[in-house]
Amino acid sequence: MEYNRDETEVVLKHLTSSQTGDSDPPLNPTGTLDLSGEAPVIVHDGCGSTTSLMNSTFSALTCRDILRLIFERLPVSDLARSACVCRMWYSVASDREVQTRAFRSPWRLKEVVGNPSSGSFWKDNSIGKFAISHSLVRGDSVASLAVKYSVQVMDIKRLNNMMSDHGIYSRERLLIPISNPEIFINATCYIEMDIYAKREVAVLYPNGGPDRNMKFLISGVSSDQAKKRVIESLKRSMHIDDGTAQYYFSISNGDPRAAISEFSEDLRWERQAGFT
Repeated sequence: MEYNRDETEVVLKHLTSSQTGDSDPPLNPTGTLDLSGEAPVIVHDGCGSTTSLMNSTFSALTCRDILRLIFERLPVSDLARSACVCRMWYSVASDREVQTRAFRSPWRLKEVVGNPSSGSFWKDNSIGKFAISHSLVRGDSVASLAVKYSVQVMDIKRLNNMMSDHGIYSRERLLIPISNPEIFINATCYIEMDIYAKREVAVLYPNGGPDRNMKFLISGVSSDQAKKRVIESLKRSMHIDDGTAQYYFSISNGDPRAAISEFSEDLRWERQAGFT
């Protein structure tokens, strides 16, 4: 069955309307559909009755083309929820083009280049997921860069996994947090694993694209080797097995500090619940 754009708009309105069918689809601040409310989504079948989305046989919900048009309008959080409904929805929601469109849409990015090491990377497109690449030159300091880019010194250190200002001397670049979202408009970002920051970020290059020969980038085999080193470090730090370390590394999008934080929170909850 084929649907045109007008029919898609009607289906989309039905999918997000209340039981009375009188309200317009809610929008979140980014202008995308908000399906995060607690009220159940109701589908009107045109015969005066309603049915639950989960149990519906409404043909639009099993048509890949119409699902794709709907999912392309969702924010990343709702797209992740949609992937949990059934295999069909997971297949459509996990499509690379659908994921990248949802990832870049709120910021009006032109393109996202590269493949993340984990699919969970696409579930978060907050501004903290992005960074500007600044190539270091003589005279640069963390303080001067903080002034230049209108960000905090501690934010630069945290993003680059630096314990002190002296860490700048052993690097070719620093990742700079983004303070002005207008830089995203029509820009291209590159998904990279930074060897010093030990995290995967979407990087913007104000003066062109990345130089793949630079030492701060990890790709191919070296990426797997770096990942293994980080996991080994997590195992030693948290006194856990390999599988547990890989799990926390995955849900933290490759950020070791976030992995340790997640593990500590879970351990604290288990102790409070009396499991340990």
